[in-house]
Amino acid sequence: MPRAITAFSNPLVKQVRALRDKRHRREQGLFLAEGLRILAEAEETGVLPELLFFSADGAGHPIVARLVARVEARGGEAIETSRDILHKLSGKDNPQTVLGVYRQPATDLEAIDRAAAPIWLVAQALRDPGNLGTILRTGDAVGAGGLILIDDCVDPFSVEAVRASMGALFTQRIAQTRWEAFLPWLRGGDGQLVGTHLAASEDYRAARYAAPAFILIGNEAQGLPDAFAAACDVRVRIPMLGRADSLNAAVACAVVAYEVLGQLGAR
Repeated sequence: MPRAITAFSNPLVKQVRALRDKRHRREQGLFLAEGLRILAEAEETGVLPELLFFSADGAGHPIVARLVARVEARGGEAIETSRDILHKLSGKDNPQTVLGVYRQPATDLEAIDRAAAPIWLVAQALRDPGNLGTILRTGDAVGAGGLILIDDCVDPFSVEAVRASMGALFTQRIAQTRWEAFLPWLRGGDGQLVGTHLAASEDYRAARYAAPAFILIGNEAQGLPDAFAAACDVRVRIPMLGRADSLNAAVACAVVAYEVLGQLGAR
């Protein structure tokens, strides 16, 4: 039976609210996700929150009722609360009717099975949580195995990144590592490293791709460093016909990923 929390001073409210901060997420190994769509996507992949907060006015929704039952059956806790407290937890002016607290999955590179998918996405020094979330959605759309974050990237478990992923966070494997560790790992098995680089001479549509293909996207402002590009098996460019000299990182990732999908899917 769900318990009710109505006081802002409740210790659990303070603990969960602290998960909006990266340090607390790391210390607790937890993260926040909000909204019926995202929580339902997670449920479909077999992932349920350890804590489920829902508003009284959302209690009658069939998805909320199902989540409450499943969370409690798994040994988690469902908590009915107010919209004001949901606002405090999520930081949004118009909070969703439901919010979940999830255990962070393992993000070690060694947990990645490169043979599990023909496409993997790799991002170096990505800074924008919206871009990270969008890249996760692209990965889900093209059937990628997941996203490998290189060097100092934005936290994939931040509220903003989780929100931007629209549930793809739960379908994509995520690894976080340094370039010095990633490259030896990649060269220790099958894998074609495909870098997008402004100085590349080969059109992304003319290149030949092989599975598993690891599509490497650079930082939003600086792009892919020359040293990283030099280590790639294939370096490609996306033609720019207007005044802009480059595409948004997440858009560039999607453009190349769909070309790779088209080639590998046709074989």
